[in-house]
Amino acid sequence: MTFITLDSILSFLAHLGTGFALILIGLVVFALTTKYSERKLIKAGNVAVALKLWGKALGLAIVIYTVWANSVNLLDAFIWGIVGILAQVLAFWTFEYVLTPGVNLEKEVENGNLAVGLSLFSASLVVGIIVAASLTY
Repeated sequence: MTFITLDSILSFLAHLGTGFALILIGLVVFALTTKYSERKLIKAGNVAVALKLWGKALGLAIVIYTVWANSVNLLDAFIWGIVGILAQVLAFWTFEYVLTPGVNLEKEVENGNLAVGLSLFSASLVVGIIVAASLTY
């Protein structure tokens, strides 16, 4: 009876590397759509920015988890992972520019508004769960 094979180890490593690459790609895409340096503000102690950033990362991880669970192979998972990242970005832009007119969420987070940071953290999780659920078929 064989429990762990070389193929299963290689498959695990391929999925692990691809998953982390997709998270990194998603965070880079989000960083490109942000007007300030999240890294500098987090280093300065801005908790609102940290909540916003890591909410996005958790939302992406939820999407990638679902894609991994429902894909037929690694290429299929990668493609749907990219689709999930794009859906997350579009949903975030919708939340920021359409659903909250008159409020500059980016500026509020940059100024350290914890209520806005926590709201964006929560919104990212909600979007991640909805996108993930939409990817199950």
